[in-house]
Amino acid sequence: MRASKINFEGEIRIMVEFHYKRETVLMIKQIPDAQWSETMKAWHVPYRKEVFGQLKQLFPGVEYPNKEKAITVTTEEKKTVYQEKSEPKNQLPSVRVEVLARTIIIKLPKNQLDIHFIRSIRYSRWDGKQFCWRVSNYPGNLDLIKEYFKERIYELIVHKDFDVWTNAITKRNIKRNELLIIKTAAGRLKLIFAYSSALSNLIRKFPFPYWDRKNKWWTIPYSEKFLAEIRSTAKAENLEVLYKEEPKAEGKVRRISRYDIDNYRNCPNEYRCKLLELRYSRNTLKTYCSLFEEFINFYYKCEIQTIDERMIIVFLQYLVMERKVSPSYQNQSINAIKFYYERVLGRPRKVYLVERPRRERKLPLVLNEEEISRVIKLVRNIKHKALIMITYSAGLRLSEVLNLRITDIDSKRMQIFVRQAKGRKDRYTLLSKKVLPVLRDYIKKEKPKEWLFEGIKGGKYSESSVHSLVSSAYQRAGIRKAVSFHTLRHCFGTHLLENGTDLRYIQALMGHASSKTTEIYTHITTKGFNQIVNPMDKLNI
Repeated sequence: MRASKINFEGEIRIMVEFHYKRETVLMIKQIPDAQWSETMKAWHVPYRKEVFGQLKQLFPGVEYPNKEKAITVTTEEKKTVYQEKSEPKNQLPSVRVEVLARTIIIKLPKNQLDIHFIRSIRYSRWDGKQFCWRVSNYPGNLDLIKEYFKERIYELIVHKDFDVWTNAITKRNIKRNELLIIKTAAGRLKLIFAYSSALSNLIRKFPFPYWDRKNKWWTIPYSEKFLAEIRSTAKAENLEVLYKEEPKAEGKVRRISRYDIDNYRNCPNEYRCKLLELRYSRNTLKTYCSLFEEFINFYYKCEIQTIDERMIIVFLQYLVMERKVSPSYQNQSINAIKFYYERVLGRPRKVYLVERPRRERKLPLVLNEEEISRVIKLVRNIKHKALIMITYSAGLRLSEVLNLRITDIDSKRMQIFVRQAKGRKDRYTLLSKKVLPVLRDYIKKEKPKEWLFEGIKGGKYSESSVHSLVSSAYQRAGIRKAVSFHTLRHCFGTHLLENGTDLRYIQALMGHASSKTTEIYTHITTKGFNQIVNPMDKLNI
């Protein structure tokens, strides 16, 4: 067992490292305010003399490099972190520090004490691509780093401004004393600035704030009141405000939000209850409630029961002519409205005199086998690799992957049981021989309890995390196509067909209700193309 001094979220603590034993953990828990750190994978206790004495009493064999330093805390020492005296400073590795708008980058050779120090800073992480540590540029973090490394820092670069891609084609240079506010076409405010605790705290108080981790900016709903408060806070923080508006889509009207009308109405509770009673899926419930909410707030001056057939037709025409929604959105809106009047109120079925749009038939993009192989090989995280491999090898939908239980994997029959998938149907699909050892390795290391893929705090893995990890995997593999998580399922069906599998088996494995859905893969496959002679090649030109 080894004890060392750390700075944990601004507080000096004693970190205790040892090989896991249940008895040792129970003894550690006897110490008041003993806590487990998921980041450092170690226990830590308060940095006080009586606590250290209790630690020595419980564990006489505990090692600590410097006894005097380990049990004495002064006001001045609280600004720094413990550093071993047994190792001469001239032998310690040198450090390069680069300060960006929101991040401090630290590059240094591997050293266990330095790693413990960096991990003790909140929101620090290891960047495996750039081989450096990244620390959030919060107030005091740079001073803490400079105080710890001192003369070991051979290069310190502080950038006065930073570049940001405000959209797919526009790159802006933002200074550290500037706040860029962009009103988006979707009716939200995009806020881009270097770290400011006052601004961040204000943004969190607004309804529906969203932090974009990838682009490092905040977005909030647009409101003149919110905009005025942000300008006032920016002025107090001596920030120059730059305000821009994205060009609106030509002739397209945005959806009515709760900030546009005073008496905005939420979806009726009886509507939700009926959906739950009929056991509609969570995604259908979310979609229907949102669409019906848009409909009733289009007629916010009318009682819902008084909205007649003519008014429904006017709303559906508004969606097409002014909102310019997609055919899929329009069809879903019709279904959401019909559900209320026919299933909730029990009125007779009606056909509204608005032609339903033809469904757009688009061919999905797929990756070839070499690209799939490259994606899987470059994934280092065992959980991410297992998730991608099982999705591709079994042709699973996102909801099906997240709903898999450990007991659904049948290693004897080499099958995966997919329960209550789309359309409330169960089915069996394939379990690959190459996936099974990866799954076993993952389960042994991660030890999921109920669901096959679980989050850090237990429970089902989140959809956003899956989308993020798959997107990162595509980027590492150099995939430039407009692909998504669902692409893995399309690849499964296409590659089965190219390898000679009968369409009826593919339909059963993928859980398609209609064979027409499966037949789409016949339009994607390139099998047999090399045997076709192009008529142009036979011309004498």
